[in-house]
Amino acid sequence: MPYWLELMLNSAAPLLWAALVFTVPLTLLSFALGLTLGFVVALIRLFGPKPLVAVMRFYVWIIRGTPLLVQLFLIFYGLPSIGIVLDAFPAALIGFTLNVGAYTSEIVRAVIGSIPNGQWEASYSIGMTWQQALRRTILPQALRVAVPPLSNSFISLVKDTSLAAAVTVPELFQAAQRIVATSYEPLIIYIEAALIYLALSSVLSALQVRLERHFSRYGGFVKASS
Repeated sequence: MPYWLELMLNSAAPLLWAALVFTVPLTLLSFALGLTLGFVVALIRLFGPKPLVAVMRFYVWIIRGTPLLVQLFLIFYGLPSIGIVLDAFPAALIGFTLNVGAYTSEIVRAVIGSIPNGQWEASYSIGMTWQQALRRTILPQALRVAVPPLSNSFISLVKDTSLAAAVTVPELFQAAQRIVATSYEPLIIYIEAALIYLALSSVLSALQVRLERHFSRYGGFVKASS
């Protein structure tokens, strides 16, 4: 057996374990929390009072205007200087959640704003309240439009979690770094890590296509092609 293949086989278990235990949970939790935050931020920016709108705009401006890596460093390495000490995983989770929240808020705000005002008026004309119109009329239509950009954000997040290695989260990329430190074979190990990220992204991309096809039956957007 070639040396490079034997090394990849021996490295597969720790890399996959790191992906399963840290990369996948970090991705799922960050996206779920970030999407919830983004939804709240989008609603405030669309319908909230001006002082809160200004606060949300400032939050989105700060997050979108600074690198994610810098944000993670500020949370993990910077906050201890003012007495706030966080473990690596919670620090990364907070950083990714804030980042995802800012970007998804813009997506949610755009798709809700794209729904014609006539839909609101039609809902009010049959006696719906604002909350009922939003929940029963606006959001179902907005969801169909939001699926592609939100899916892309989720897939990007899977790859972005590699930045958590910089704040000592033992996820997939840091596991690869540790193996490189003992094997002295960066090319082989990093290619293997890249292939695992590629496999995860490919699976998610296939699921995205299926989801888009499902919603295309109801006129949400043009049917996706594989």
